[in-house]
Amino acid sequence: MSWIKSGQCTLTATQFEQRARRAASVLQSSGLSKGDGVALYLRNDLAYFEAVFGAGMLGIYPVPVNWHYTPDEANYLLVDSGVKLLVIHADLLPPIASAVPQGLPVVVVNTPDDIRAAYNLGVVDLPSNFPLWHELRDAAQPFNGTPESPPSSVIYTSGTTGRPKGVKRPAFTQAQADAVNFMLGWSYGYSEVLEGRRDPATITTAVIGPVYHSAPNAHSAFSIRLGANVIVEPRFDAEGLLALIERERITHLNMVPIMFNRLLRLSHEIKHKYDLSSLEFVTHAAAPCPPPVKRAMIEWWGPVIWEYYGSTEMGNVTCLSSEEWLAHPGSVGKVMPGVTLRVVDEAGNDVSPGQVGEVMGKGRHGVDFTYQNSPEKRAAMEKYGLITPGDVGYFDADGFLYLCDRKNDMVISGGANIYPAEIEAELHKLPGVADCAVFGIPDEEFGESVMAVVQPMPGVTLRAEDLRADLRRTLTAYKVPRRIEFAESLPREDSGKIFKRKLREPFWAGRDRAI
Repeated sequence: MSWIKSGQCTLTATQFEQRARRAASVLQSSGLSKGDGVALYLRNDLAYFEAVFGAGMLGIYPVPVNWHYTPDEANYLLVDSGVKLLVIHADLLPPIASAVPQGLPVVVVNTPDDIRAAYNLGVVDLPSNFPLWHELRDAAQPFNGTPESPPSSVIYTSGTTGRPKGVKRPAFTQAQADAVNFMLGWSYGYSEVLEGRRDPATITTAVIGPVYHSAPNAHSAFSIRLGANVIVEPRFDAEGLLALIERERITHLNMVPIMFNRLLRLSHEIKHKYDLSSLEFVTHAAAPCPPPVKRAMIEWWGPVIWEYYGSTEMGNVTCLSSEEWLAHPGSVGKVMPGVTLRVVDEAGNDVSPGQVGEVMGKGRHGVDFTYQNSPEKRAAMEKYGLITPGDVGYFDADGFLYLCDRKNDMVISGGANIYPAEIEAELHKLPGVADCAVFGIPDEEFGESVMAVVQPMPGVTLRAEDLRADLRRTLTAYKVPRRIEFAESLPREDSGKIFKRKLREPFWAGRDRAI
């Protein structure tokens, strides 16, 4: 029998289901019903999954909330989503208490010891004027009705081009649910389980990314639903993950490239201190992975590194093994079976292999979506019956997809199209560069010019003129950043994506440019 573990608490699958049924009763007694939403302002914790699976039994939409939000951002999401209940960790409530919409009921979750330790929170007092999740759950009778088909979580996209938008899907038909399972099984290495050739209890995985992001959200819920053993970690820690892999014999992981970066920065002694031989399938997505980073991870962990590409709206559409990547370095994979994926020019024509165009596709599940309270924005994402996630790229002659950049990040300087990702890839190769972000800034003569913000490695001093000289050896002159600045760190989302909007915004304030 499989289990789920968080901190000092381990529940069998049966025990977890009983908790989820009690959670369903809590939501039902709070006045929620099918089609309503519950906001989960929670860190990685058992309470989060109790609420998600309990909500699913009633046809209620879980709405995970990024707990890094400012009060203004939190208020926007809570109002825009129209949720009927807020479930929040005790330590997260005081900073946004003033942002909770008037009349919205609040249930407080005790912040567990492992989370307090991971975030150095110290003692967290429980408020006396709100009901407590564990008391309501333990006092509730398990829901014994016929479970509804669980709806997908309403995921609010990152908001790199403005306010985040909530992606909401209608309830799945059985055929769509089967197709989604195929897609996720392919992405996370569970295909053998879905085909009946493997007992899911032989798989052990860990939730190491924040569950309010779409990839950790989908991976964790799917793993529990499929019957794998699941360990819920409060936050990512590089050496802590290595120790966890050895101690729990982890077989499968879902990661993002920034985690690879932090693992590779560990000392040689620490990297080779732990037994990682249990690993079978480690997949990554959500942000570009620099080729030197990926190659180093494959050399260290072996050919267990996989990759997939997709978006919250489009679904996952490609998949790539280590062996395929080594033969096609820089690719994000070949198209999954049953998926439609095209690279087109401005007129909507498929471009030839090697030619850059806009990437658009449709997952095999065929599940529609809308944006919460903004259905008109759905049309902007659709072209020729397909969803465009805003990426530009190309297929090679073997059918492998390569991404050049985000369409909104493309710099047009003097009429020339410049893809920052190409420049960033070259900067990553230079000694002393830990990370970088390249974007366009206003230029009176050329319209836009290229700027780079570079994060040096600790203890390293870099000079802009030296970097430019090195870049001129591999890049055409007009692609070399005219302006280079340095920063100790770069603003990031938890998925690892750099928040370029925050870097670019000050330069375009008051100008006509889509930030």
